[in-house]
Amino acid sequence: MKLQTGKKMLDRARAGGYGVGAFSAHNAETIQAILAAAEEEQAPVMIQIGQRVIRSIGMEPMVRMIESFGRKSEATVAIHLDHGNSFEQAIEAIQLGFQTVMYDGSHHPLEINIANTRKVSEAAHAVGISVEGELGRIGGVEDDISVDEKDAMVTDVNEAIRYVEETGIDSLAISIGTAHGLYKGEPKLRFDRLAEIASVIPLPLVLHGGSGVPDEAIRKAISLGIAKINVDTELRQAFALKSQEIWRNDPDEYHLAIVFGAAKEAMKEKVKEKIRLFGSGGRG
Repeated sequence: MKLQTGKKMLDRARAGGYGVGAFSAHNAETIQAILAAAEEEQAPVMIQIGQRVIRSIGMEPMVRMIESFGRKSEATVAIHLDHGNSFEQAIEAIQLGFQTVMYDGSHHPLEINIANTRKVSEAAHAVGISVEGELGRIGGVEDDISVDEKDAMVTDVNEAIRYVEETGIDSLAISIGTAHGLYKGEPKLRFDRLAEIASVIPLPLVLHGGSGVPDEAIRKAISLGIAKINVDTELRQAFALKSQEIWRNDPDEYHLAIVFGAAKEAMKEKVKEKIRLFGSGGRG
């Protein structure tokens, strides 16, 4: 496994006009699936560690599993803290060897979000770690973070300029109409706002809630400046549906290596599908 900073990975993506897949890992098999897909497609990837898996397994065990499986992989990887909820959690991730951390202060007033994100940036940059910030609230539910549709908001251009200038972040997650989780209908994305933000902010832009967004919408978003696309729900869905299929066909199959082995392959194929959509194959 070739570790790479998030800044280097995403700067290359924005300059090259492709997107990097940021894929959430939840256990040993999902880590293996992401690494195998990245290696087979020769694509740079971020392996994300989110809040729910931090609570259920722990941040350090997840990092150590990625490092362990990565010893036999040629994939180019950045280990990423997703939706970091505090300065202290970001510091823990930095100390554990992450290549990139996100601080999510989007639920705070702008002044507090800026102040907290700046603290994370200063600490991370002191040791060469990249930082993602978020401005605007993305609807839906992810890792127990729930935002009602009425509370979701499109990122303001002027606020984005100020936020980037005052925090020193390396990439910016924006809200343009996507949502965490699966969509009930086709999402209506604000490409006009994305284009506005991209025209005044040279940083790589990040799209959260990438699961279930139509392929053409993803391609258009990348062409307008999106360099990182988060994918979680579709991966968990592929893994779970394959497991359900095996148990439906054979309720007495108790060998987890068989069930989760097949689920791992299903998830790997979904990751490969996304890598091809994002145009990052061969860029590792």
